[in-house]
Amino acid sequence: MKAIFKKELLIGLIAASSCVGLGNTATAQDTPTEMTTLKQGEKVPDFNLMDQNGKLFKLSKYKGKKKLVIFFYPKDESPVCTKEACAFRDAYAKYSDANALVIGINNGTVASHKAFADKEHLPFTLLSDPDNKVLNAFKIKDQDFGNNMKVSGRETFIVGLNGTVVYSFRDFMKGDEHSKQVLAYLNK
Repeated sequence: MKAIFKKELLIGLIAASSCVGLGNTATAQDTPTEMTTLKQGEKVPDFNLMDQNGKLFKLSKYKGKKKLVIFFYPKDESPVCTKEACAFRDAYAKYSDANALVIGINNGTVASHKAFADKEHLPFTLLSDPDNKVLNAFKIKDQDFGNNMKVSGRETFIVGLNGTVVYSFRDFMKGDEHSKQVLAYLNK
């Protein structure tokens, strides 16, 4: 019980610091030695996960047919994650116009994703990755706050029609910036 409380407290502190602009951020423009995630040109691993409606989502069904915007976020309903998801929601028509499928992934449950999607009117797919297998396959780096307190990372990838990463953006504290950066890339 204490570990759960510490994690919830940490998420609250992270959210609070994001409101006042504190915290250490990293972006896709950081030096390559700091980045451990999939890089531009690397193949995206295939995966199957359950979506917020309890249906099996198979990435292979969409590869080569649509551009994929895959964003990894730490937690449903946290303030920064909600800003991020809502930014993707608010620009959803632009993603559709760009033939891009938006997918959010974290280790939350199907039920948690369903509640989050319903509450925030999210029109895109949220996938449950309970063991962080997909997060680990993408090599997403945890955000380390010291004292053994880590939260899963926040990173967004654009996957081209050939199944490789064409762009990525990482910034832990600026969730709403992810959609802006991805759209800027897609509109080049």
